[in-house]
Amino acid sequence: MSQPRILVAEDEAIVACDLIDTVEEAGFVVEGPHRDISSAMLAFQKTKPDLAILDIKLDDGVVYPLAQKLAEEDVPIIFHSGQYSQDEVASQFPDAHALAKPCPPAAVLDAVNQALAS
Repeated sequence: MSQPRILVAEDEAIVACDLIDTVEEAGFVVEGPHRDISSAMLAFQKTKPDLAILDIKLDDGVVYPLAQKLAEEDVPIIFHSGQYSQDEVASQFPDAHALAKPCPPAAVLDAVNQALAS
């Protein structure tokens, strides 16, 4: 059985490295990190991920158009942001998980496992 593929879109290098290390050490395959929406969108179009972890504001704008495409393809989404509230995210993407930065690795993995299970 192949491991789930997780698309990571994060423009802060240190945060991206931490996220990638966390999910790779847990045995997941990572696609990214992608610093901008266009790069993440291209990766999504090439290979549909099993889950996406998205910072809300990337180098080229707010990630909601990508999130909408992912949601239309039933890809679970975890928003990982320090700028937007969970209420804002829930109003637009009620099925998505939202984590506030900084987020401990255990909380990230809990969210990943919950999202993949649902």
